Amino acid sequence: MKLTRTMIAAFGATALAAPAFAGSADPAPMEPMIQAPAPVAMSMGRDWTGGYAGLQLGYADVDAGTVSGTGTALDGTALTGDDVIGGLTLGYDWQFGNFVAGVGADADIADLEIGGGAATLERVYRLKARAGYSFGDGLLYATGGGAGADIDGFGYNTGYFVGAGYEHMVTNNISLGGEVLYHEFDDIGEIGGNSIDAEATTFQIRANYRF
Repeated sequence: MKLTRTMIAAFGATALAAPAFAGSADPAPMEPMIQAPAPVAMSMGRDWTGGYAGLQLGYADVDAGTVSGTGTALDGTALTGDDVIGGLTLGYDWQFGNFVAGVGADADIADLEIGGGAATLERVYRLKARAGYSFGDGLLYATGGGAGADIDGFGYNTGYFVGAGYEHMVTNNISLGGEVLYHEFDDIGEIGGNSIDAEATTFQIRANYRF
């Protein structure tokens, strides 16, 4: 009987103590919340699709060989010359990913004497195609097409050109660049019965307004 009372007393004390222990227990520590970083906006660079018009200015070097076998005072004359050239340019580009393709036209004026005045290059016209790779604000490209030249002393002549250039967008609407072109004109005229061919190299800087 004494043992029973002792067990009851012990059980009662345990039951009374249990809520106290339960209430005094510290809550389990909370794991810190890990926040995912905000996504960073990726810049895809400029979109080259659209039209443009602008100005270009540079240098032209013409070589039509040396006159020989004509029996005239021109024998031995080097039909060469170099001078400033410049004019207008316009075109349209399409962009496909990083690839850019376009078409355009140039019209340049010059007063470039060839062979010490034997002839004078006055105007150059070009119908051109270009294709290149865009990396952000820059465009590196190759170009080529048909060319025409007004040469005082030989008349109007047609030929072709090939070249390369680089263009860089400095604002949303303005681009600056440079272009080197090699031109070839066959049979631009005759001197003393000899057919004259000419080649020309131009380097020009360009400023375009893009719209």
